[in-house]
Amino acid sequence: MAARKRASAKPSPPQTPETSPTQIDPPISPPKKALIFKFCLFFSIPYFYLLYQHYKIEQDLRRSILINAALCVAGFFLTQRMIPVASRYVSKRGLFGFDINKKGTPQGDVKVPESLGIVVGIVFLVLAILFQYFNFKADSNWLVEYNAALASICFMILLGFVDDVLDVPWRVKLLLPSIAALPLLMAYAGHTTVIIPKPLVSYVGQEVLDLGWVYKLYMGLLAVFCTNSINIHAGLNGLEAGQTVVIASAIVIHNLMQIGASSDPEYKQAHAFSIYLVQPLLATSLALLSYNWYPSSVFVGDTYTYFAGMTMAVVGILGHYSETLLIFFLPQVLNFLLSLPQLSGYVKCPRHRLPRFNPETGLLTGTRDGTLINFYLRIVGPKSEKSLCIHLLFVQALGCCFCFMLRYFLAGWYK
Repeated sequence: MAARKRASAKPSPPQTPETSPTQIDPPISPPKKALIFKFCLFFSIPYFYLLYQHYKIEQDLRRSILINAALCVAGFFLTQRMIPVASRYVSKRGLFGFDINKKGTPQGDVKVPESLGIVVGIVFLVLAILFQYFNFKADSNWLVEYNAALASICFMILLGFVDDVLDVPWRVKLLLPSIAALPLLMAYAGHTTVIIPKPLVSYVGQEVLDLGWVYKLYMGLLAVFCTNSINIHAGLNGLEAGQTVVIASAIVIHNLMQIGASSDPEYKQAHAFSIYLVQPLLATSLALLSYNWYPSSVFVGDTYTYFAGMTMAVVGILGHYSETLLIFFLPQVLNFLLSLPQLSGYVKCPRHRLPRFNPETGLLTGTRDGTLINFYLRIVGPKSEKSLCIHLLFVQALGCCFCFMLRYFLAGWYK
């Protein structure tokens, strides 16, 4: 769900030399490279510190992580090159919209190409498939689950693009992730047990509880939540890609910490598996963010939100840290709870639940719609779109930091 109003499908007029596509639709703005450079510089400090200095990570495991990272760097530049090309094609096919949060200003009349998440998804799949050559053998125990994860992600990219083209009703959108998660659930060969928190062991009577099919049902519901939570916490330039970048960064750091602190080879492989999929997501999302940051040159579309949510759900499931993942998603959980009355039909739900834009002041004002964006604006007052997005991403980062603190203080007592 992007902050855009889709243009009605009308037949294109015959092209003449005076009305060529290049004259009607000028090239999109160049990427915001300074923003991405600052983030990469900030993220690389804890990344390399944990990988090389703080923990003694096995050489083979470190080598695989760095090979994956090198592929991701190439994928970042490939995505940046492909987005301008793809934007011209989607615009010719009528896949463009107008930014609702700029309505009444000259920027509000600019055609913005949308559904550019398809580029990110394709590059991600290419990187993930190529990485198999460097890391997995034909008889690897992880290869089946790795390919099942890619099948689920690919399925979600397809369904997301179908949604962008056909504009599927939101009630149907709730079912799409559960369908896309089926390949992963069918191929899942891991444990279906949960560790009972120590304060509750005396009440349950055992430390480990086997949930069986209930665990797989839980995994399917987690995929549905993660996918749709990214999709409904949206509507600002850079918010969809930005929140994915923040969460993916926290996931990479969490995985490195768990690899370094554990002595269980299987546990380490599970978190390394997560890194192998999250690093490509982070790299391609950064390339998309360089075009989607305010003022946005492209819209990500439901293709991207579905793809990003499913990818993070997959790594949380196969990495066996779904509880931690849900804490990383704290703002999305709050947004879902605020949205529940409207999503359930108890309160009237408009098509776009965006804040109200004042073209005279250039500020956004919160409405009574149940979203975290409007709730935040009602508390802090009107803000510009760029400032509001930065605030919300800061809240997202605080949620991730809270998760790390919670795990640190509860370690050894809770589990």
